[in-house]
Amino acid sequence: MTFDLATIGAGLSFAAALDGLSSALDASAAVVVSAPPGTGKTTLVPPLLATRTTGRVIVTQPRRVAARAAARRLAQLDGSLGDRIGFTVRGERAVSRDTRVEFVTAGVLLRRMLDDPGLDGVDAVIIDEVHERALETDLLIGLLGETRELREDLVLIAMSATLDAARIAAVLGTDAAPAPVVDHEVPAFPLTERWAPSPAPRLDERGVTWAFLDHVARTAASAARDLTREDPAADVLVFAPGAREVAEIARRLRDAGGGFDVRELHGQIPAAEQDAVIRGRRPQDPPRVIVTTSLAESSLTVPGVRLVVDSCLARHPVRDSARGMSGLVTSAASRSSCVQRAGRATRQGPGTVIRCVDERSYAAALARPAPEIATTDLADAALLLACWGAPGGTGLRLIDPLPADSLADAVRVLHGLGAVDDDGRATDEGRALARIPTDPRLARALRDGGPLVGARLAAEVVALLGGDLRVADADVAHTLASLRGGRAPDARRWSRDAERLERMIPATPGIRSGLDDVGLVIALAFPERIARRMERSAEGATFLLASGTRAGVRGPLADAEWLAVSDVARVSGRVAAGSGAVVRAAAVLTEEQMEHAASHLMTDRVEAEFAGSRVQARRERRVGAIVRSSVPVRASADEGRDAVRRALRRDGLGLFTWRDAADELRRRLALLHRELGAPWPDVSDAGLLAAIDVWLAPELDALAGGTPVDRLDLASALRRLLPWPEAVRFDELAPERLEVPSGSRIRVAYPPPDDPTARPVVAVKLQECFGWAETPRLVDGRVPVLFHLLSPAGRPLAVTDDLASFWSGPYAQVRAEMRGRYPKHPWPEDPWAAAPTRHTKNRAARD
Repeated sequence: MTFDLATIGAGLSFAAALDGLSSALDASAAVVVSAPPGTGKTTLVPPLLATRTTGRVIVTQPRRVAARAAARRLAQLDGSLGDRIGFTVRGERAVSRDTRVEFVTAGVLLRRMLDDPGLDGVDAVIIDEVHERALETDLLIGLLGETRELREDLVLIAMSATLDAARIAAVLGTDAAPAPVVDHEVPAFPLTERWAPSPAPRLDERGVTWAFLDHVARTAASAARDLTREDPAADVLVFAPGAREVAEIARRLRDAGGGFDVRELHGQIPAAEQDAVIRGRRPQDPPRVIVTTSLAESSLTVPGVRLVVDSCLARHPVRDSARGMSGLVTSAASRSSCVQRAGRATRQGPGTVIRCVDERSYAAALARPAPEIATTDLADAALLLACWGAPGGTGLRLIDPLPADSLADAVRVLHGLGAVDDDGRATDEGRALARIPTDPRLARALRDGGPLVGARLAAEVVALLGGDLRVADADVAHTLASLRGGRAPDARRWSRDAERLERMIPATPGIRSGLDDVGLVIALAFPERIARRMERSAEGATFLLASGTRAGVRGPLADAEWLAVSDVARVSGRVAAGSGAVVRAAAVLTEEQMEHAASHLMTDRVEAEFAGSRVQARRERRVGAIVRSSVPVRASADEGRDAVRRALRRDGLGLFTWRDAADELRRRLALLHRELGAPWPDVSDAGLLAAIDVWLAPELDALAGGTPVDRLDLASALRRLLPWPEAVRFDELAPERLEVPSGSRIRVAYPPPDDPTARPVVAVKLQECFGWAETPRLVDGRVPVLFHLLSPAGRPLAVTDDLASFWSGPYAQVRAEMRGRYPKHPWPEDPWAAAPTRHTKNRAARD
């Protein structure tokens, strides 16, 4: 039985593009579709493909609510949900053997492909909302590209509201030709733009300000009253950056009254409430004010909206490798996102957008958001790619490559979990972790925590941390108790997720754990985020994480000595007693639990620190960066040497006093390494630290024995790095001094080791170089010397690396300006014929 496209497409403008799409599919199995939101592409393209194929059509959405909503909308037009139209999202499924079109999240399809790379029984895949550049969507494009190399019959369509069509078409196409593009445009209803900047700042160090939320709520309430007087059938859509802000604005609107039906729409509310918002309202129902996150920006269609109130804020993932943090950050929304939001008001007629910023701030925002692949933690993506057999995305046609530094951090995490081997390929443990639909660290906590605290508690904690649920007062244990009691709005969804996760690990009969063990599960997932209290004040406490980050804690958790932190985020101001980071989710941890979870981070060894000019040794017991105890000791020779070595690698070579001879020698060696490479040594800070046992071995013993650091002869130490027999030409290749025509031997100033482009400089009086046509070159003629030609008073007159050109041109101008100022010195008209001299004219004549 085929789909009745005429009935399904009634009233949808994209119906006019179906013939063009069919023609493109006749010519290519990969097609790009670009059409504005609300034109019906998500409703019409899947049944069109189902009529052209016999297998299943998979449609991906970036969010669960969007997948469910799209499936229900199409099912209403075709039949009942779960028959020919179905969906699968995390924790919920409505499909049957007869299902022809299945809507899924991108993450569901990615994990399905790990077990079935060829997608047996699937004839077509549609990737929707590509423009959002969600990480999982980007990965799908790469993996499906490889699947299509094995299955030329597999149809692939990428769809979006706003799309860099040419770029996506190049990725989906072949080396010979890009994929065809079907571009559907419709005349837009007029949009009225209004500006309502807030008198209070939108953001401070804690996030979105209460005053700004008050302003957004007042603006929305006033505009909604005006709108419904003109059009009682119209609804209002208010955009906020996250679930917390949605709840606060909605509460303010309810308190303000006005007879509106105030609804919330975001990923954390129950599915039934989400679906009720998307279905719209009956004519007899009161006007609605729907407060939403970016969820309704393009993924969902909310009917009846004629007014959009936009906070012009967005929440996006950001990775901070220096602090070992990754989380959501609130900032100005991109202009392209704001345009998408405003377009929700003109779906069915003329509309209005009120932006709660001034025009200058709006214009200063980014043109478009950064792809998620460039900003988020990549541990889950790296594990999936390793299981696929393409570590780091090697060989895949991706829209953007994975950033090297983020990928390296992710691989380091996976290696610590035992999920990948030294070559970055997935281990059996890694493949097991990848089958658990959560972050690999949480998957490991589930597997390792079950035998310790019980499968149920481990699953409950992982479901909470991996489910985007709100953690009240940063206290995971308290939030878990609320969820267990059914008091939290997300309790039902959380309970289903916990049950599903519990089934993925062996049962643990006889283990009954309480909330005191919540911290242990968190610590198993994030041992580098185990934290110890360092300072306490009336405002809260400052904790030091094992990773070295300091973070502030407020509320009851501030009294704990040890915490297991699951979420820590940077902020722009200072928190509690001290830092630019704040703990957003944690649980109390006992010292015994800490030792179990972080045994691999614990050390007990002698460490050195430079106090003044001498080394002092201390025996320290640490958990990563956290010092548990530290006492002065008299170290053995081996312990002292190792401790000094670690201190230098930690604190750098700035501890040394570089006298002129050592500094000059280092600069000369640096130039030779830059120009000739090996065997001339790398004498940058990193190079010297890497070779510390080669050039500094005796000095390490001396420092450990108490020799002051300023007594070290670093020039002699550096000479140990000279390569033999090449070192016999050292003074020839990089001479210490250069003889000029006057007979003077002028010191060559070599560039510092960390400057990759600077050249050696000779600063010499101009008169000493008369007649010198050939500019000297060092390092076997590779590097021309840069001359600073000086006045008789030693002031620079010219800079050149081409003496012949200087004498023939600029010299005449210099002569005209200087001979009156320095009449006692020679300024001949013909510098070629003049004798070079470092003296005045009279002295030169006597000589």
